[in-house]
Amino acid sequence: MRKSYRIKKEAEFQAVFDYHQSVANKAFVLYQMPKSHQKHFRVGISVGKKIAHTAVQRNQMKRYIRQALLEIKPQLPAEIDFLIIARKPATQLNMAETKKNLLHLLKLGKILSEST
Repeated sequence: MRKSYRIKKEAEFQAVFDYHQSVANKAFVLYQMPKSHQKHFRVGISVGKKIAHTAVQRNQMKRYIRQALLEIKPQLPAEIDFLIIARKPATQLNMAETKKNLLHLLKLGKILSEST
């Protein structure tokens, strides 16, 4: 996923947090904020040290999340910023389970339609 699709700056992360629109499932938390006049969605991914203790684990989880989002990219609306924060159970997921959990989370947040 290109860097233009990512939220990197702390101020941008904080703006999405401060919007206070979130949903969660057992593996991930999703914060979202509508943002008009954007060419494409932007996503921020956070995996804390308390969740995955080694950098290798954290980076693997982030790769799984990015790959899952890349696979469903055409279905995601353009005018939205969202954050995905991993929870402890996410460390036990493989790629297919990660994608399944993310799809569930995006449907809970009404970013994807139920028929998808």
